[in-house]
Amino acid sequence: MKITKIGIVGSGHIGGTLGMLLAAAGYEIFYSSRHPDALKDLARTTGPRSRAGTVAEAIAFGDVIVLSVPLKSIPELDAGAKEALKGKIVIDTSNPYPERDGVLAEEARKDPGGMGVFVARLLPGARIVRAFNTVYFADLKRTKNKAGEKIGIPIAGDDQEGLQAAVELAERIGLVPVVVGGLSASKSFDVGTAVYATSASAREIRKRLKLEPARSRHAA
Repeated sequence: MKITKIGIVGSGHIGGTLGMLLAAAGYEIFYSSRHPDALKDLARTTGPRSRAGTVAEAIAFGDVIVLSVPLKSIPELDAGAKEALKGKIVIDTSNPYPERDGVLAEEARKDPGGMGVFVARLLPGARIVRAFNTVYFADLKRTKNKAGEKIGIPIAGDDQEGLQAAVELAERIGLVPVVVGGLSASKSFDVGTAVYATSASAREIRKRLKLEPARSRHAA
């Protein structure tokens, strides 16, 4: 699969930062939110490879979709958006916070399959991949953590093409992908785990999650 266009649904700290990094890496970017007029400055700052508009436009535009909205906003996507996401590779960066997302976050945190499986149920038919949820956005801008090491990105998904898409995007922006396993394996890097909100290096992620040393540049 050749990826040239990225649709970003939710263009805040993580979505906006990923958009800027991906544009610098050569991808075309379409930012979106429920308030697209507020994204004009972001698109202008990102440069000529980017534009902004509605969620529907971003989904139609992207070869791959980066979903970077609060968990409570996922069920609020309109029926047309949910239908358009079917069959799309959707890289989900969201995290469940009860103080923001209410009961939905509490349900997600209790789900035995973790956030990846929970989000997949909210968006049936979408090819969900979990990635980019463990990193501070300020570190993401630099692509390095406070120790000066490249940031590792744990990735989990059941869709092989989706996994490779997430690996490609991480590598192209100077991060180190760590493929942890299938979608349910995303539970190992959810909120409260040893690697969450750490911006840890790939080496440290493998150590904390007790993964085998990398056998290739793509695998953990």
